[in-house]
Parts: sequence; structure tokens; C-alpha cells
Amino acid sequence: MTDVVTLSPKDLAARLERGEDLLLLDVRERDEHEICRIAGSILIPMSELSVRIAELDPDRPTVCICHHGVRSAHVAAALARLDFAALYNLSGGVDRWARDVDPSMARY
Repeated sequence: MTDVVTLSPKDLAARLERGEDLLLLDVRERDEHEICRIAGSILIPMSELSVRIAELDPDRPTVCICHHGVRSAHVAAALARLDFAALYNLSGGVDRWARDVDPSMARY
């Protein structure tokens, strides 16, 4: 089973700035995603993951994202059991991203 690494928003921003090829997997619901999102993220709500799992590349490093980091931690753990190569959970989710990286981002 793959280990899930906790990633702070500032660490994620630095990795993205360096051009790392990370899949940003937003597991929030559609209405939440409409309020705010991290650029480049794809939306697969946690409730749809089981039927949309084939859309993900298990060999690509994946960062799971939600509002505060709880749902994304559950998704990352589930993907770890499926032997995804590299998994990260965004600590504090988009709320912390808005506070630490992009203060112009809407919060809810």
C-alpha cells in the first residue's frame, strides 16, 4: 500500500511553480467547486469516485483536495489501497490555500 504524504499549501504552490506534473484531484461537490478552486484541478466528487476511478492515472502523482482536508484524506487513503504511485493530501484544503497562498480566492 502506498503511503499518503501530507502537503501544505505553500509546499504545493512551490511544486507547481517548479512545474511538477501533479494531478490536482478536487473531491468536493460541484457547488463547492463553483465557489473556488485551485487552477488546474479536476473535479471528481468523493461521491462519484467509485464510478469515475478509471479517469485517474495511478502512475501520476496525485494531490487530493477538499475544503479542509478531511474528505481528501479519506480519498487519498482509498487510492493508496489501490496502489497509486504517489499520493498527497492537501493539509487544510482550499480554505488553507486561500489563507496561505491565494488570499484573493473566495472562501466559504
